[in-house]
Amino acid sequence: MALEISTIENKISEKFGTNVSNFRMERDIFTFEATPQAIIEVISFMKTDETLRFYFLTDLCGVHYPDNDKSAQFAVVYLLHNWIDNVRVRVKTFLNGDKPEVSTLTEIFQAANWMERETYDFFGIKFTGHPNLKRILNDEGMVSFPMRKDHPLEDAGRTDKDDRFFGRTPNNYEPTK
Repeated sequence: MALEISTIENKISEKFGTNVSNFRMERDIFTFEATPQAIIEVISFMKTDETLRFYFLTDLCGVHYPDNDKSAQFAVVYLLHNWIDNVRVRVKTFLNGDKPEVSTLTEIFQAANWMERETYDFFGIKFTGHPNLKRILNDEGMVSFPMRKDHPLEDAGRTDKDDRFFGRTPNNYEPTK
């Protein structure tokens, strides 16, 4: 018998109560939210429960919502897959903008290791308990996080580019001689 969305919602709601909310279909993927305090327990339950069987972490990523209230300016999105019943679920947890921090998922899914490092590298979201949380693609000396919406799109101090080649010629541009 195939795993029904209602079964997923009922089992998770019964087990976690007010720590989970906002169950919905979002772009053909069943989605819900969990509190940062419960997210690890929720995902662990989804993996180990004999009915749910979400054995595969497809993706983990960050999102920055700068216009949200401070308490929910960042989100970590977990995409899980039950390949037995071919069901996918998206679980979101919202984090405080002043201290975006959530527990690591590496004890449950080893694949979370690099995904969490990438999320830290680009969004500055800290995964407490991570075995090696450091930048993975950007330079260790960077002090900013390039996927945050408040990060400048370009480095204003660059001298190695000519705006004429990018269609951004200022009105007061005078060619050099």
